[in-house]
Amino acid sequence: MLKKTLKSLVLASLMMGTSVAAMAQEITLRATANSNENDEDYDGLVVFKNYVENASNGAIKVELFIGTQLCAKGDECLAGVADGSIDVYISTSGGAAGLFPYIQVLDLPYLMSDDRVAEAALTQTDFTKTLREMALKDSGDKIRLMTVGNTGGWRNYANTKKRVSGPGDLAGLKMRTVPADLPQFVATTLGASPTPIAWPELFTSLQTGVVEGTANGITDIMSMKFPDAGLKYLTLDGHSYMGAFWWMGQDRFMSLTDAQKQIVVDGFSALQQATFASPKRKEIQAYADFKAAGGEVYVPTTEEKAAFKASVAPVMDWFKTNVKGGPEVLASFEASVAKAQTIVDAERAESLN
Repeated sequence: MLKKTLKSLVLASLMMGTSVAAMAQEITLRATANSNENDEDYDGLVVFKNYVENASNGAIKVELFIGTQLCAKGDECLAGVADGSIDVYISTSGGAAGLFPYIQVLDLPYLMSDDRVAEAALTQTDFTKTLREMALKDSGDKIRLMTVGNTGGWRNYANTKKRVSGPGDLAGLKMRTVPADLPQFVATTLGASPTPIAWPELFTSLQTGVVEGTANGITDIMSMKFPDAGLKYLTLDGHSYMGAFWWMGQDRFMSLTDAQKQIVVDGFSALQQATFASPKRKEIQAYADFKAAGGEVYVPTTEEKAAFKASVAPVMDWFKTNVKGGPEVLASFEASVAKAQTIVDAERAESLN
């Protein structure tokens, strides 16, 4: 009788333990992107979802909310990450600049030369770690930066009026900017007239002449059909890398087991690689469509690119003086870019032997 009782207690205990373990593994991550299914952000989230669900053998589910179902603006979405109603969110620098103004460092012009250098800076240096630590501190240990990917390639100057082959050609042009101080100062430094316009209103603003130009990647230009609004001239100056900042609630991340954390971290690594690759593929057709619509693509010479860079030198001092955390993050970024350039140069040299 005693043996049967003990056996029953052991079985009950085992069943309870199994039940508790099962409940602990029943995790659903709510991930959102304020974009659409044609965007690099969506590509990244699909890869993240696939990796995490497969690597966890289904123990971690990822639910995707594309568009504005959970939130519509950066500050609102990040508040959701902080309070736990949203687990994963992707923002541009402009979308998170209200809380973390220093992440606009990626918007500073002409600091990186190409994709290989940018990707090395984001994967083989401590730059992302620096941003993560700063964001955690400034959010009261609530919002964690998981990785930085790409959304749309590189920003290039495009307009409805004329070819832009040097900074002087931007003088007087009404250039659309986001409603943030840094891009407006950059436009002013180049002699343009900055005009803050919301993204959904840009097509009509180009069409009616409220603005005459913008700074965007080719995939965004074509997805929004800006040539139909009169956009004709595109200059591939590649002045800033269009970074995608992927955030997760710190409380949510720390509630995971070490094994689960590793799966999520590896999932973000896969996501990052997907967002690196996606614009490179999509821009092939986008450039073809732009030219077919009558668009002109101009590639500045080395001398013209140097003139662009020299013209925006005051922007660096402005960033250090006017942006909270500016000096620290700019120093970290410049050191990371220098390290990345060294890595890439060595790889290129080795590949020639």
